Amino acid sequence: MTQPVALPDLAVGPACEPGEPVALDETVTRITAPNPSIMTGPGTNAYLVGTSEVVVIDPGPAIDSHLDALRGLIAGRRVAAIAVTHHHRDHAPAARLLADAVGAPVVGLGHDQLDVDVAITEGSELAAGPDVLVAWHTPGHASDHLCFFAPASGWLFTGDHVMQGSTVVIGPPDGDLGAYLSSLERIRDADGVRRLAPGHGRVLESPAAVIEAIIVHRRARGTVVLDALREHGPGTPAQLRPFAYADVGSDRDVVATATCWAHLRALVEEGAASSSSHRDDPEAVFTATTAA
Repeated sequence: MTQPVALPDLAVGPACEPGEPVALDETVTRITAPNPSIMTGPGTNAYLVGTSEVVVIDPGPAIDSHLDALRGLIAGRRVAAIAVTHHHRDHAPAARLLADAVGAPVVGLGHDQLDVDVAITEGSELAAGPDVLVAWHTPGHASDHLCFFAPASGWLFTGDHVMQGSTVVIGPPDGDLGAYLSSLERIRDADGVRRLAPGHGRVLESPAAVIEAIIVHRRARGTVVLDALREHGPGTPAQLRPFAYADVGSDRDVVATATCWAHLRALVEEGAASSSSHRDDPEAVFTATTAA
C-alpha cells in the first residue's frame, strides 16, 4: 500500500518560545501565544508587520498574558489593522479585544464565526507605513482563509495554510481538500515568495519545495484512502479512518476522521468513489467505483 511521504524540515531561524518576541527582520516581529498543544505545536504565532505603523496578523487566543505582550510590543506605534487569516479559535478570539484596546479595525474575509469591521478579499491591500500586505484568498483549511503577502520583502504570512513540520487539518464541511490543493498550487507557482511565516512553527525557506512536498504528501494520502476504501469499504469516514490513517495515533482520532472525510469527498469529485448522501453529511457511506 502507498504510504504518505514525510515532509522535509526546511525551517530556519529562532525557535518559537511562548511569550518571547523575536525580530525576524527590520519590519517583522513574531510572538507566540502560550497555547501549545498537539494541534498548535509550540503555540499560535502572531506577527507585527511594519515599524512606526504596524499591521498585527493573527493575535490568537484570548489569553490575558498574550494580550499584554502584544500591547507591550505595540506601545508607541500606530496600528493600522488587526488582520485575521481565518476564524478558528486559536487564531481569531483576541482580535476584537486587541482592536478595542488599540483603536484599530479587525479585518478579514468574514465568516459567521468571525465579526470583522472591514471585509477584505483577494487582492485587498493593507498598508503599515511604507509596507504593504496583499490578501490572497486561500480556502481549504477554512473557507475564509487568507494569506498575506508582502511584495517588498517576499514574506508570505500563511496562517494555517502551511505550517512547520506538519500538514494541516481539513475538516469538512467548512474545509475542502480540492480547494486546499488548488490554493497550495497557487502559492507554489507565485512569483516573489521567498519566506513563509506560518501560524505555527518557525520560518520556512524554499517555499516552492515546502509546498510541493505537502502536495505530494496529500496526494499519497489520497491513494492510501482510496486503497482503504477499496479493501474495507463501503464505509463512513469514521469506519474507514483506522485503515486510511493507521499511522496516526488515537489521540488524533477526531482530526484524522475529519481529514479522511475530506479525502473521501475529493474521491467523489474525481469519480473514484460515490456517496450515499449529500457531501456535508459526516455519516455518509462511501463506495469505491469500479476501476477502469
